[in-house]
Amino acid sequence: MSAVLLQDLSRGVLELTLNRPAKKNAIDNPLWMALGDAFLEAAENPAVRCVLIRGAGDSFSAGVDLASFGQAEGGGEHPFERAARAVANFDKPLVAAAHGVAVGGGATLLFHADMVYAGESLRLRLPFAALGLVPEWASSYMLQANIGAQRAAELMYTADWVPAERALALGLVAEVLPDDALVAHARERAESVAQWPVSALREIKRCMRLPHREGIEAAFRAEAAGMQRQVGSADNIEAVTALLERRPPRFHCDDQTG
Repeated sequence: MSAVLLQDLSRGVLELTLNRPAKKNAIDNPLWMALGDAFLEAAENPAVRCVLIRGAGDSFSAGVDLASFGQAEGGGEHPFERAARAVANFDKPLVAAAHGVAVGGGATLLFHADMVYAGESLRLRLPFAALGLVPEWASSYMLQANIGAQRAAELMYTADWVPAERALALGLVAEVLPDDALVAHARERAESVAQWPVSALREIKRCMRLPHREGIEAAFRAEAAGMQRQVGSADNIEAVTALLERRPPRFHCDDQTG
């Protein structure tokens, strides 16, 4: 078992805890690998009827740990992509408990959860435009499917912070609770799901997700192509440099009118 991803199986619920609290659970390659392994194993384990995912410390996840992201060993599939596929293809109910910051991959992971419960401290952000990048984890489709095209576009294009109450109003989360009551409530909800036969739960999820499979796959392909074009671009380099230097970015103007 990985130290960066705690696992506890009880009453049919596999509780996964992102465990890098000093880094606000920013996800590096070892944690991506552990996440992918955990979801693939949970799908095959008949004792697991539901998964609950949460973050240790004061946040759910600050997203990709840029300082240690690196390349895939041997040039194969990156642990990031492997984890994304494992979560997107997970065929049992997934419950999430999110508090503090949920940024980038720490937010898009939530879009694949069947039920999301938020702590009052939750602040969610999709920073892709601000980083000169494109969305990932099929979020360009999943967000629209969850909250509608116009609301999704507003969050993607503006990169605004979304507090818990607005996340509730938008339909990104099912309920907002005090932070100190969040995990217990999410665990109780997960256990209420896990009381039923896993065969029925799987079939229900298959029926609910089947209409979205084509859109999810198309989004994975489009995002991968867009990311390949944008990573290392002048705008992406300027965005990251400005972030490290704690200053506003100075993006070039493509049409030369600005």
